[in-house]
Amino acid sequence: MEQVIQQVAQTVEKKLDQELERLDTLDSGDLEAIRQQRLNEMKQRAKQKQEWLANGHGEYTEIDGEKEFFTVCNKSVNVVCHFYKNDSPRCKIVDMHLRMLAKKHVETRFVKLDAERAPFLTGRLKIRVIPTIACVKDNKTRDFIVGFTDLGNRDDFSTDMLEWRIARSEAIEYSGDLLVPPSEGPKKRMVVQAKKTIRGRQDDSDSDLDLSD
Repeated sequence: MEQVIQQVAQTVEKKLDQELERLDTLDSGDLEAIRQQRLNEMKQRAKQKQEWLANGHGEYTEIDGEKEFFTVCNKSVNVVCHFYKNDSPRCKIVDMHLRMLAKKHVETRFVKLDAERAPFLTGRLKIRVIPTIACVKDNKTRDFIVGFTDLGNRDDFSTDMLEWRIARSEAIEYSGDLLVPPSEGPKKRMVVQAKKTIRGRQDDSDSDLDLSD
């Protein structure tokens, strides 16, 4: 074991030495080119952020109906849509978390839609459980977060947990470990499937409303 650790350390040290040597060989022209490239990237990011904000990003808003849902998805690459019902306490919990995430992830449009006002859409997406969060990327529904099952099966889940779960759908930019839920820490790892799609069931214990009734 000590030999393995020593070999790993030597490999890392060698790579660091090589990187330092590469930096030492750069002349002022190379450094200026790198600096200029970085500035251009920052300017482009700032411009993109302004475009996002002008398009309604950064806020958690309600949309009027099915037609606006499709309009939103056409205008934004990343969309998170909460299908809710007014008298559902769990939907209010989701509202609280998504309101915070909308401000943090301006790269994504966060909206909510009254499921009872969107019968065609809920039928097309096979939504049967409320709350359901649809994660849309490139105008395609990539994933569904149905009830609270994936959020620890508890009402007091954290915003970080919901952020992590949405990130698994690639609907937001995320720098954490997608294999490790925030509440479980680094020692407990989950085996997750890429692009997993979850569908609601009529007998799902998370159901506040069965839209098929």
